[in-house]
Amino acid sequence: MNLYQSLGYLVLGSRLRRLSESFLSEINRAYQNLGIDFDASWFPVFYLLSKNDALSIKELSEQTDVSHPAASQLITNLKNRNLVTSVTCTDDGRRQLVTLTDKGRDLLTDVLPVWDAVLAAMDELVTEDDESTNLLPAIASLENIFRENSLSEKIAANLSVKLKSADDEQVV
Repeated sequence: MNLYQSLGYLVLGSRLRRLSESFLSEINRAYQNLGIDFDASWFPVFYLLSKNDALSIKELSEQTDVSHPAASQLITNLKNRNLVTSVTCTDDGRRQLVTLTDKGRDLLTDVLPVWDAVLAAMDELVTEDDESTNLLPAIASLENIFRENSLSEKIAANLSVKLKSADDEQVV
């Protein structure tokens, strides 16, 4: 058992970040090995635009569960690469509708088979270990728990109980 495994929930975020970085690095390596100029961080936008002709930055932000500024920054990056374009919405001048450019649609055509291969490879790897099959349901459960509960408030409450107990012991 390594240090990270021995510390349990104290390093949950670090372990998830390390796992995510490792996973995304492998995905990016697969794109690179295939000669496809695509970054895994673009996946949510490309996926959503593959299912919708156009989406506003607000819709992209909401559906990917990232802040509006983060979504806007990603869209600007993709615009600079001529992969997406945006036009002002005809019925609401404040909204920008994002669509794939021809270059973006060509890139989408290249990455679609990779996405299928990623799914197949992950299914294959996960089925090799019974505990791994619980990973996605466990992550969904944690996401729901954090959405419904404030971890910082629980920490504060636990500290209050411990501090109160320490004060009570000193009074005795």
